[in-house]
Amino acid sequence: MFQHRLEWLARAIPLVLLVPFFSGCVTSQSHQRALDEKDNTIRELRDERAQLKAQLQGLAASRDDALGQLAEAGSRPESAASEPAAPVAAATFPELDSVGVSYGVRDGHMVLSIPASITFASGKAELSDDGRKALKKVASTLQREYPEAHFSVEGHTDADPIKKSGFASNRDLSVARAMAVLRFLVEDCGVADDRCIVAGHGQYDPVASNKKDADKAKNRRVEIVVLGTASAPRSSSHRAHE
Repeated sequence: MFQHRLEWLARAIPLVLLVPFFSGCVTSQSHQRALDEKDNTIRELRDERAQLKAQLQGLAASRDDALGQLAEAGSRPESAASEPAAPVAAATFPELDSVGVSYGVRDGHMVLSIPASITFASGKAELSDDGRKALKKVASTLQREYPEAHFSVEGHTDADPIKKSGFASNRDLSVARAMAVLRFLVEDCGVADDRCIVAGHGQYDPVASNKKDADKAKNRRVEIVVLGTASAPRSSSHRAHE
């Protein structure tokens, strides 16, 4: 009996020793497969990143081309499509000439310029009698020639710093003057308030140098810019087609 047990143990011991060996082999193979899958995933992600980077570079190049074309188009002379604006430039308004209001086309819009010399005292935002008279002519012209347009009432000053007036800056003064013009046009002349907007540029949009007194006077003004598609005067358009 004892001899039989010894023979059984002799056969069983090698099998017991082999079990950890085979188990280790299986674990090692599983770990290797996991590493291989991880490497494949990393390679795929790198490939996708490279493709996305190439696409982004292509989009950036397209964007730069588009911006270049826009800049080039903006620097070109106006095309034949803008030629219908010619009658606007030829328009004359004797009633505005008589009160010292200048006018002309800028950036495709009619602009009426009312000098501060006839509308406001130095550093003030209260309309003078001459200013009221001029604005009545302006309102009549706007209502007759641009019955459906909108208007931007924009104040401008010279570059001299504010000294004695009650305004904190030239921009504040320009806004106050634009508002004074707007109120008179709306309350005294019947221009629709909802067709108007107000802006104050201060000294930042000059039409002349601020070195000489005569040029400074040109910069002190309130402009009325005719907005929208109805920028051609009604009467001048009619005259152009007669």
